[in-house]
Amino acid sequence: MSNIPRRSSARTAKLASIPLGIAGRAAVGFGRRIAGGDRKAIDSELNAKAAEQLFAVLGELKGGAMKLGQALSVMEAAIPAEFAEPYRESLNKLQAEAPPLPAKDVHRMLDRQLGTKWRERFSSFDDEPAASASIGQVHRAVWADGRPVAVKVQYPGADEALRADLKTLGRFAGLFGSVMPGVDVRPVIDEFTARTEEELDYRIEANNQRRFAKVFEGDPQFAIPHIVASAPKVVVSEWMTGTPLKNIIASGTPEQRNVAGALLAEFHFASPARVGLLHCDPHPGNFMLMDDGRLGVIDFGAAAPFPDGLPPILGTMVRLAVREEFDELTELLHDHGFVLPGRTVTDQEIADYLRPFTDPIHTESFHFTRAWLQRIAGVATDMSGQQFRTARALNLPAEYLMIFRVLLGSVGICAQLDAYAPYMGILTWWMPGFADPETDSITR
Repeated sequence: MSNIPRRSSARTAKLASIPLGIAGRAAVGFGRRIAGGDRKAIDSELNAKAAEQLFAVLGELKGGAMKLGQALSVMEAAIPAEFAEPYRESLNKLQAEAPPLPAKDVHRMLDRQLGTKWRERFSSFDDEPAASASIGQVHRAVWADGRPVAVKVQYPGADEALRADLKTLGRFAGLFGSVMPGVDVRPVIDEFTARTEEELDYRIEANNQRRFAKVFEGDPQFAIPHIVASAPKVVVSEWMTGTPLKNIIASGTPEQRNVAGALLAEFHFASPARVGLLHCDPHPGNFMLMDDGRLGVIDFGAAAPFPDGLPPILGTMVRLAVREEFDELTELLHDHGFVLPGRTVTDQEIADYLRPFTDPIHTESFHFTRAWLQRIAGVATDMSGQQFRTARALNLPAEYLMIFRVLLGSVGICAQLDAYAPYMGILTWWMPGFADPETDSITR
């Protein structure tokens, strides 16, 4: 049987151990500080232990828990420096590692999904997983025609686990703020819940990937592997070899960082216009830099339809903010539900709200850094005084939540890469509503 805890009570108990552990260590740390211990050293130790426990539990549970951990990992660069280091190692580990599913369970799933003669469809199959995803793991194999392929097998019970996790995590959402300051978890969980069923059916993922692969066939910037076979809980695609973004984040050259950052930003803005779909799982484990300079993209389980490209209102918002045309911008935000009824916001509050997208377009090439992201995240999430009132007034309508999460995730990875990227040119070309309606350009 699978090693995933499938009973709701067992999974809830594991998730509950996170806040209980944090509370217990906080009490011990408080006592040590009273006794004269070094505050900085004690806090550092507590943060490291909290990070280790948080991501060990999320990784072990897989399902919605691991999916949340991967989403949190994207915004690691926004965590204040004093908290960041212990989380960085745990987060990066979670993106690619988790306890593997035993080979006998993998074979049983392949029997059910591809038929009991599935071995005849492969020249070879490696029982050791090459990577772990949130609800499945990937094996290397060779298809009967000689093509190297990636075989993603869904964990038995992943459907039950995912639904149970998302329900439980919703109850614990507020507690994650003490572990990862500046990260609002609840909207992410709400969105995951809404898209759960799509991600559990690998046939939907395969169809999404087919659409991307067809559009980007022969593209000089992006590489998408073709689908070879698919079933509800197994998908086989061509194997892709490149340098994972997590490796470039850790030790890439400045040129690699800049190329990867620019391509990543362009991919997320260009794909809705070119494919009619937005790739909604932005974390470094899903991207790699190919030897020929293209950005390789995998994992299309989460993709949202945008047949007409991104909504023009978003580009208009950014354009008005850059030009400081706040009267028109404020009216636009009220009309489209970005400000709660009966509330008011100042020009500065709106400007701070949009800084992740407006800061990078003040120059032709913008330097995405951890320090910059931490600074703007601190302004956006300061819950004291005036900023608390602002947070209660500004709203992110449900229809825009996923877009903001994906684009912010892309920005977060660019900051981890410490990359320079031509964000102004990318937005001008790909974001509807951003260019001046009269001159077709953004001017200041």
